[in-house]
Formats: sequence, structure tokens, C-alpha cells
Amino acid sequence: MRAVMFHAYGPPDVLTQVDLPTPVPRADQVLIRVHATTVTSAECGMRRGEPRWGRVIIGLRRPRKGVRVLGLEFAGEVTAVGPAAHRFRVGDRVFGFTGFGVGANAEYKCLSERASVTTMPANVTYAQAAATVDGFTTAWHYLRDLADVQPGQKVLVIGASGSIGTYAVQLGTQLGAVVHGVCSGRNAKLVESLGADRVFDYTVEDFTTSGERYDAVFDTVGRSAFARCRQVLAPRGCYLPTTGLVNNLLAVRTAVTGGQRVRTGMSVRKHTALAALRELLSENRLQIVIDRRYTMAEIVEAHRYVDGGHKTGNVVITVVDDGRPSPP
Repeated sequence: MRAVMFHAYGPPDVLTQVDLPTPVPRADQVLIRVHATTVTSAECGMRRGEPRWGRVIIGLRRPRKGVRVLGLEFAGEVTAVGPAAHRFRVGDRVFGFTGFGVGANAEYKCLSERASVTTMPANVTYAQAAATVDGFTTAWHYLRDLADVQPGQKVLVIGASGSIGTYAVQLGTQLGAVVHGVCSGRNAKLVESLGADRVFDYTVEDFTTSGERYDAVFDTVGRSAFARCRQVLAPRGCYLPTTGLVNNLLAVRTAVTGGQRVRTGMSVRKHTALAALRELLSENRLQIVIDRRYTMAEIVEAHRYVDGGHKTGNVVITVVDDGRPSPP
């Protein structure tokens, strides 16, 4: 099978297309033929070996063997099942999240049927389904699980036009919150169309001087700090950063001191969020923003584009695009 690997940390050019054996599902695993995956900012960071502390997990000097094929979110078709697998059948259209094993930048991926994977609604394409998984479920984890956003509360989404941000704006609105967004001026109308009541153009405006107060400030892109955002947080408001080792320490400290809090944490098991996502997609209640699409042969260019830091929504990689038959 075709796959894209990297053996050293560095720029997009460290990625190379290779041929690997097609995996065989064992025990409760299912074999998924990947039709579409994505390139996310998180994966670009893994490719660069950043942040440095993350190398404790993915490899100190070079990526460890198990993470050399990137790809966190996918959509595809079940082509085989292991002897103890009963949840899915051959032919099921599925989408989901690979977790720490990554590996969706390949034609095939084996996952346990207990992993974060579910069947796709009939009304979405593989590309659309792949572009929803990590962004929506991360937004769900922060706004629902960590901040417990309630109707009538006010939420600020920093990076509102990105993969996580576009879903956070929509989810916050669906939870009944008043949502404001921070993005570049060129994406302001998009963010408004997703449900934001106010949009700050970060190139000309400073949201910290707006006089607004928020119950939750959700930084999806790591462009702020708790110290800076405290002045716009309500007395018991939550600052929700997706990155930054120091924020884990702040989360512990503010949990003890009370008042304004930092709440953070990885979203890996996504079963509940995926079920909610599937329902919203089936009811056409979620707008999917796809910025660019690339083939797997163009994945270096896709990484280079995402590295630029200006993508809007999601960047999709089409894996099955040449009509080649599946290998036996």
C-alpha cells in the first residue's frame, strides 16, 4: 500500500511516499481503506518535532517507528474485520480518529473496533467526513466537557476561522451561548456566517481592550496567554488553551485558588463527541469548511501550506483518487 512517512524531524520535504505491506486485522481490529484524511497544525508540529517536550512521546532524536506515518483523522471503507470484531461489517463507510497511533496518511489503516470510529452519515462525502473529526471533537471537549458552556453565556473563540475554531463557533452557538470570534479580516464574514455575533480582526483590533467579559475564552491556535486574557474573563470564567506546557501547571494552580480558571487537556477518546457529530451531520446542521484539497502525492505541498499558518478551516488529502483496485 502507498503511505507517506518521515524518518527525521524537519520541513515538509522530510515526507516521502513509500510502499508498505497492507496490514491484516487481528482480534477485534477492522481494516479501513482510507479515502480521505487531512493535514492539521498538530501533525505539522509532530513533523517538526515541536514542541520539544512532545519528543518525549513521539521520539527524542527522531520519530519513533509507530508515528512515522502521520494522519489523525480519516474517512474510508471497512474492507476486512478481525475474528473478534462484531461492531462493523465489510462495506461500512466509517470515519474517525486514529489517536496516538496516527497512520491515516496511507491507503489502509487497522484500528480496534473500540477506537474512536463510527459509521458515516449517507449525506456526506469522504472528504467532508474526514474534515470534521478532530476539529469538532476538540471543540466539543473544551466547550462541553471542560467549560460546560450554558445558554446565555459568552464565549470568545481565538482562531475562529481555523479547523477547531470554525466548529467551536458553531457548537457554542448551538449550546445557546453568545459567541465572538478572533480571526483575520478576510475571514470575518465566514465566521459571522457560522454564528458569531462579533468578530475581532486581530490585524487591527485588540480584543483585550474591547470591554467585553467572557465566561470562556477558547484559544484554538496558541496565540494568547492566560495573563493577557484575564482582563476579558468573567470573575469565574475559563481560559481554554489547546497548547502550551505552562498551561497545564496553571490549570493545577487555578483549580486550587478558584476564581478565573485555566482548563486544558487532550481529547483522545472521542466516542461521545463522534456520536453527536454524526447526528449533526446527518441533520445538515454543521457547516464544513474546506480550504484546499490535495492528493497524497501532493502532501508535501499541503504541509507547506499549513505551516504558513493562514489556512481557513481544513486541508483535505484525497487518498483514493486514481481508481486503482484494492490489493488482495
